[in-house]
Amino acid sequence: MKRGKYKSSILALSIVSGLLLAGCNGDDEAPSASNDSNNNSDEPVTITFWDENASPERTPLWEEIIKQFEDANPNIDVEYVGIPNKSAKSKYDAAIAANDTPDVGSVQTTWLPEFSIREALLPLDEYFEGSELKDKINASAIEFNKKITQDGKLYGIPYAQNLDTIWIRTDWFEEAGVKEPETFDEFFTAIEKMTDKENGRYGYTIRGGAGGSFQLQRLMFAYSGLDYFDEDGKVNINDPKHVEFVEKYLSYYEKFTPKSDITNGYKEMIAGFDTGVVAMVHHNVGSYGEHKKSLEEGTFKTIPLPKTEEGKYVAEGGNAVNIAVFNSTKHPDAAWKFAEFVNSPEAQSLWNESTGQIPTNTDVLDDEWVQNAQHIKVAFEVYENPETKLYEPPFYLPDYRSILDNLVDPGIQQVMSGQKSAKDFLDEWAKAIEESKEKYDQTFNK
Repeated sequence: MKRGKYKSSILALSIVSGLLLAGCNGDDEAPSASNDSNNNSDEPVTITFWDENASPERTPLWEEIIKQFEDANPNIDVEYVGIPNKSAKSKYDAAIAANDTPDVGSVQTTWLPEFSIREALLPLDEYFEGSELKDKINASAIEFNKKITQDGKLYGIPYAQNLDTIWIRTDWFEEAGVKEPETFDEFFTAIEKMTDKENGRYGYTIRGGAGGSFQLQRLMFAYSGLDYFDEDGKVNINDPKHVEFVEKYLSYYEKFTPKSDITNGYKEMIAGFDTGVVAMVHHNVGSYGEHKKSLEEGTFKTIPLPKTEEGKYVAEGGNAVNIAVFNSTKHPDAAWKFAEFVNSPEAQSLWNESTGQIPTNTDVLDDEWVQNAQHIKVAFEVYENPETKLYEPPFYLPDYRSILDNLVDPGIQQVMSGQKSAKDFLDEWAKAIEESKEKYDQTFNK
């Protein structure tokens, strides 16, 4: 099978993402791994791996990858620890505070700046430069991970990329004669038309529980087409376009969405779609694995987030999940071997085909499943489009993620319940980001 246009899609993503990466001066020097107590030794070692998104669907994938790794490396045992997504960040935070971190872990891109500032992660520049992965892993994703850290070093190797999309029940749309939405006007119209409360069907589901902040933010910027900060460095979170969008979007709660949305997280939201309660759900291509187990082929598919008024796709840069090695490991070479294996073509193909995410190892683009997967084609359609805009959130702020988790998520619920206006909510969010950026600039950009 020829790589064809889908290999060029990854290259196109690198070009588009490259616009975000100008001026990145990463320091590729990393400390030596000579502190490995079993360096250059065949003595058995045991390393611990933490999975930050454990589930009945994904845990077996990690177990199979670990089995393959241990078969190829009989002197290294890997202990798997699965952590539910809701509690993963707090689990890592506690482990870092207690200096009781795993050897290696799956880490979200938004955590890399904070974890590196807390000196919890081992720089991987030297390992990566000496690895066969150097010319295989998507260059833009590697450079993005360097750019968002204060010291410009590489602390995570992305083994899967993602793209937020809208999953739709195509059979329902065909029955109702409703057009698949391409614009935000069509999106809101489809939500209304696909709602049939008498038959227990809703047009859409809003993620009001944990993680709702990420989806709301991505929809806001897809709607406005704005950068995260304006030319003067002012955050655009509370721009009038975003106020307009959030007012309308969250007003659909209960009218056209389930009442349970106000507390629903990822699992509940996806279950609503997979059990025939809602016609559309905003998530990402990575939920394909769940949908295919519950729904018949041909009854569902994914479509891009709606275009801006100017007809452009907008996506968030840095939407990936990474393997990181923790600084406290006594076996950095063994931990790196596992990180390297996770990013091998075989492991990446297994993981990404099963979950529906986008492989970062270009050798996987030869695989037939990549050529034929509808959701992967949609991802490339967006990333390959020369007019697609990638905006860059301030992942580098140490408390960026805590602002989303502790201020924005509850704020969404307050707007949904009528306790707070959309404008007041967005003003508070913008203020928190600006205050965090000011502290960061005072500390690191004197």
